[in-house]
Amino acid sequence: MNGKLLLHICCAPCLMYPYKSLKDEFDVIIGYFYNPNIHPYTEYLKRQNTLTDFSDNSGLKVILEKEYKMEEFLRSVVFREENRCYYCLSSRLEKTAALAKASKFDYFSTTLLYSKHQKHDFIKETGFNLEKKYGVKFYYRDFREGYKEGIELSHAYNLYRQNYCGCIYSEKERFYKKEHKACL
Repeated sequence: MNGKLLLHICCAPCLMYPYKSLKDEFDVIIGYFYNPNIHPYTEYLKRQNTLTDFSDNSGLKVILEKEYKMEEFLRSVVFREENRCYYCLSSRLEKTAALAKASKFDYFSTTLLYSKHQKHDFIKETGFNLEKKYGVKFYYRDFREGYKEGIELSHAYNLYRQNYCGCIYSEKERFYKKEHKACL
């Protein structure tokens, strides 16, 4: 497949398998790091720096979003925490599609399609809806087939691997365990 692909990247470990499988399919692949959901800021920087290091070593060009709009993310999901993932996924894809159109890319896609922990069908549907809205083709592939290989590649590259999705809510879900004590 020829053309230019703008690939939204949530983190470097999730990039490993998609990048390996796509780099010979497109004339140009440029990554885009836009993740205002990641909290705290130190975690955001770890993920961005890991991606930057990989980019420097692999030759993959990456656009780093200049602004960290965590407050906008939080305002959009507060009191709707159970549905936060839908906003999070769609807002990042929409920003990617808009940039792809403005920068004259032929395609856009996301490494979010790699994780078996994401809402895969929603990502796919949203991508195709944004294709219609922006007139830039959504490149769909189910990268979950390479989930294990991607983990192995991230270990081989000695990449920082986070242990929660990114937002403050997912961090709580990962680490906070409610103690169940009987009331006396």
